[in-house]
Amino acid sequence: MIGLDAAGKTTILNRLKLGKIEYQIPTIGYNLETIQNKKFEIISWDIGGADKIRILWINYLQKSQGIIYVIDCFDKERMDQAKTELHKMLLELVEQPLLIFANKQDLVKMNPEELVVELAMQNYSKNWHIQPCCSSTGEGLQEGLNWMEEQLQLQLK
Repeated sequence: MIGLDAAGKTTILNRLKLGKIEYQIPTIGYNLETIQNKKFEIISWDIGGADKIRILWINYLQKSQGIIYVIDCFDKERMDQAKTELHKMLLELVEQPLLIFANKQDLVKMNPEELVVELAMQNYSKNWHIQPCCSSTGEGLQEGLNWMEEQLQLQLK
């Protein structure tokens, strides 16, 4: 799970793992958690999004079976930066499914179609999905995780 700092990665991880939000300081390095979903046990690396840590993302991407990219839809000032980092990451993906959590929908409603254009994803032909969500309420998180689980099941066939 990657994304810019303050996008809500750790809050999402806590919501999925614990069912609640715990106060967080910015992640330095990574958090490692195991989440039990319907049929899979998902091992999640919540990797810090600070500028100096982003260069390490590639090390985790290459070993991952699926990628979750978290975007703060409320932070319009950093949307271009989120797009740039996303496209750098896309160059490194081989066959991994990509789930984009469009976070903070409680603060601003940004539908997936708008985000596709904003992130210039319309020409990306690999396996990806945008899931609107709200890390503070948990809305949309399970749907996104279910999508990822379906994609991982398809890879095993």
